[in-house]
Amino acid sequence: MSKPLQGKAALVTGGSRGLGAATARSLADAGANVAITYISSAGKAAEVVKDLESRGVDAAAFQIDQADTTQAPRLTDDVVARFGGLDILVSNAAIGVESGKTIDDPSIDTAELDRMHATNYTGVIAIIRAAAKVMRDNGRIVNVGSGIGSRAGRPGFTDYAATKAGLTGYTKGAARDLAPRGITVNMVQAGLMQTGMEPPSPEALEAMVANLAIQRVSDPAETAAVITFLASPAASYITGAVIDSNGGYTA
Repeated sequence: MSKPLQGKAALVTGGSRGLGAATARSLADAGANVAITYISSAGKAAEVVKDLESRGVDAAAFQIDQADTTQAPRLTDDVVARFGGLDILVSNAAIGVESGKTIDDPSIDTAELDRMHATNYTGVIAIIRAAAKVMRDNGRIVNVGSGIGSRAGRPGFTDYAATKAGLTGYTKGAARDLAPRGITVNMVQAGLMQTGMEPPSPEALEAMVANLAIQRVSDPAETAAVITFLASPAASYITGAVIDSNGGYTA
């Protein structure tokens, strides 16, 4: 089996479950040593690390609250100390607001929205900035966005959409800034997938699937494969790109 990422060191934020765990496994299968982050699910993170090690690579988990931007430099320094360098960053960790309330709803929880912005936008930026300082030349940064950043689709997702749309702009700017070092920066807009989290009601799920061109829920491994390609040498001429892996939600 080809190992295009043999000897590379990767960091996947939010790697203890769902798309993050699938991406960590995909990168490991391509030969990369992988660090993952988690905020509270230490047991799940340990299980992922054990799985990654069974694939013949080095792996480790680091606890971090991404909403606290002061933790980002410590994280990247710890990864470099553990693996001897950093070549790939996949910024996957994010949270959503499940209430679905519109911005004019008087009962909306603004503290919850503020934490989402801190996690999904400023926290991601802090880790990208910290990683850029220690990443080796010709590295790869892949940000995980959402089709909702391009098309809200229905009411109640305004602030979530804003965090993902803002990250699109940051991706493009960072691609310009880091290109002289051969570091590429891209975004994958993920869609509806099986993550192991509590699923929506059957009615809500049916409505979500009806919004897709490919009318089914995806397997996280499908989007993880796209991320792994962008992290590979084969994607050396792709940067500043926004690639949809969401079943045609944005079509």
